[in-house]
Amino acid sequence: MDDDQNIVAAVRASMEKVVREFANPRSVDATLESITTAALTTIDGVDSVDVLLIDEDGAYRSAGSTSALASDMSQLQHRLGYGPCIDAAVGETLVLSHDLSDEKRWPDYSAAAAAAGARSVMSLQLYTHQGRPSCRASLNLFSNSPNAFEPDSQAAAVMLATHAALALVAHDREAQFRSALASRDAIGQAKGMLMERFTIDAVRAFEMMVKLSQDSNTKLVNVAAQIVAAGPER
Repeated sequence: MDDDQNIVAAVRASMEKVVREFANPRSVDATLESITTAALTTIDGVDSVDVLLIDEDGAYRSAGSTSALASDMSQLQHRLGYGPCIDAAVGETLVLSHDLSDEKRWPDYSAAAAAAGARSVMSLQLYTHQGRPSCRASLNLFSNSPNAFEPDSQAAAVMLATHAALALVAHDREAQFRSALASRDAIGQAKGMLMERFTIDAVRAFEMMVKLSQDSNTKLVNVAAQIVAAGPER
């Protein structure tokens, strides 16, 4: 009972620290590093942690890695095209292997991972963005020992994964918001340049930009950027 209470207290303390840091503006990498550090220091059996990010273009990136082993495992799965971290990122809520040296689901990966020193792995899906389903991520915990992740460890990992998912979604929304603001500013600037050059009102200037966008099969924001880049004399 005392051990369980100690685990709960440690996880709660880590959660409070992560939430305090998350409340302040910071990069997504810094937030994920807080998550992986919390996993390493509070969850029994964990020796290495990282977050695997798969972006819209299918590029893989290891973020917040606490060791070379964790990032190496992400790179290995990228080369092979499969593995527990990918399985979690693309669909499985939780993927667990108690002993990679005897694991049949990912034969080449498991053999290489065990040879590198990773004997147990637990991967948890962080999020699949509803608006951009190709953006995926997983929180990945590795142990140098077999049978390292007991139910208590799994429960603590789920709590941390929830916070990591919230951080990723919030960062993604902020990035989209900033992109939308930048697009609006570019369109507004281009519209003003057209109004001045052709002595037309805002509605007519916008209609001209839309027509250019349709005729050239170019996004409106890119048309606006081209107008701004060309300058007022073009």
